Amino acid sequence: MHTVEVNNLVKDYGAIQAIKGISFNIDQGEIFGLIGPNGAGKTTALRVISTLLQITSGSVKVLEYDVKKNPEEVRKLISYLPEDAGAYKNLTGRAYLTFIANFFTYKNTKEMIEKGITIADLEDRIDDKVDTYSKGMKRRLLVGRALMTDPRLAILDEPTSGLDVINAQEIRKIIKDITRAGTTVLLSSHNMLEVEYLCDRIALISDGIIVERGRPKQLMEKYNASNIEEVFTKVVQ
Repeated sequence: MHTVEVNNLVKDYGAIQAIKGISFNIDQGEIFGLIGPNGAGKTTALRVISTLLQITSGSVKVLEYDVKKNPEEVRKLISYLPEDAGAYKNLTGRAYLTFIANFFTYKNTKEMIEKGITIADLEDRIDDKVDTYSKGMKRRLLVGRALMTDPRLAILDEPTSGLDVINAQEIRKIIKDITRAGTTVLLSSHNMLEVEYLCDRIALISDGIIVERGRPKQLMEKYNASNIEEVFTKVVQ
């Protein structure tokens, strides 16, 4: 069973077609990267899969639930971290995680909060207010929030955007660790070197169309390229 099945997905914004009939599957327990430049349609695709945007045509299933027909069931199984996500700045990190956990009344909130604290790994700073955090600390808190629910599918939009090398490495390690624990990950990024390191399989998207897909190593061999950025350049040209 695939965790995600996207079939001929089209998404229009009025006269603008942001996604032009893309298809791909994501296997259980893998890290799948949807990569390409800004404006290629990555975030739109993630928002559709997350049930936040209506489909124009085509279909998307998450663990066999149709996102259009059964959005509530899909939401119980996923977690979505937008690129521009924020946290309530007047709360402490611990209070923020507690606030979010209380929405999940069907789960053990105490365990959830402790897991979020462990993932964020902010040590004593977890009890400081969010508005005193650096960008990296905020992002780690938000990653903790996204993953503390033990989602079957974690959808991460530019998870390390704007972070320094150390914070980015820490978040990549968190992503690797959760897949070992059984979570499937769909992530988008314009950082193709990061995706090359993280992902089991990738789909390259340009102007709303998937132009290539496969395992990073196989794609580099196919195009005689030293990295995925070079692959992408060769494909779109």
